[in-house]
Amino acid sequence: MKKLQESEIAKRLMANKALFADIHLISKKFDILPSDNMHYGASIDYQDIQELRDDFLNDLLDTVIDWVYSSEKYVLLKEREAYKGKSEATAHASVQRKARQKFRKGVDDTLLVQGQFGELLLFHFIQKCVGAIPLLRKMKITTSAQHERFGADAIHYKVENGKNVIILGEAKTYSSKYRFNVAFEDAVNSILNTYKSHRDELNLYVHEDFLDEEMNTVAEAYLDKTLENVEIHLVSIIIYNETRKVNLTDENDIKKQIVQIVESRYHDFDNNKIPIGENPILKRMTYIVFPIWKLDELIKEFQNQL
Repeated sequence: MKKLQESEIAKRLMANKALFADIHLISKKFDILPSDNMHYGASIDYQDIQELRDDFLNDLLDTVIDWVYSSEKYVLLKEREAYKGKSEATAHASVQRKARQKFRKGVDDTLLVQGQFGELLLFHFIQKCVGAIPLLRKMKITTSAQHERFGADAIHYKVENGKNVIILGEAKTYSSKYRFNVAFEDAVNSILNTYKSHRDELNLYVHEDFLDEEMNTVAEAYLDKTLENVEIHLVSIIIYNETRKVNLTDENDIKKQIVQIVESRYHDFDNNKIPIGENPILKRMTYIVFPIWKLDELIKEFQNQL
């Protein structure tokens, strides 16, 4: 198998500048273990004193097609639709509709929709923050929230310092009934369990529809255990309902308030509940904390627009 270079991974990364124009991203070494790693905070951005909530949701939903199909697969499907006599715009609309149909199975299950919302965000954040591209995903978007709990929500890949780095990602979306510290502890334990069992669950994953030929070779090598010099890293995005009040003063001050909220959420979590001593894999953890005000309402709107 040809060894991929870091530059070849970089050119496959999906920037999604439109989506991240709606997100205020904070990167720093927060007061959380592992303390030497860069961790992240995020929130829906503001323009002046208005939250870009609708823009964020619309731009996120527009990326469903990126999640479902590779660029090669998209072009092929679009050509097939055009061959039927459709205009370029109509052919695109047809492929986009099929992508949403693939994504929306189980859309009446609120817990499943929460999972889909988080999984779609995770897909973008791993590329943006960690620089790793999608490698494997679950065989299908299940119709049961119970089944959705099994396995990593994302398996991404990058080349770093000559190593084949596999990123196991989990997205946890917590409704208003959860307290943050309980949610964060649950997220830590969940991704640790996913790491311990992920090789036993690789039969749940596929890769053909959204990878190019070269990356399909990498995916097959990982599944067959022939990929050499592998290193596993972990990413967990915790999306939760924030209740602390933000004063709508001006844009810069609003962002400072949100940074303080994220910093305090990290700081107030008990690091003793991160069992890094017994589980050295947690030294390779990256956290993303994403507070959303009135999260239940946003999930409902996401559900309605799918």
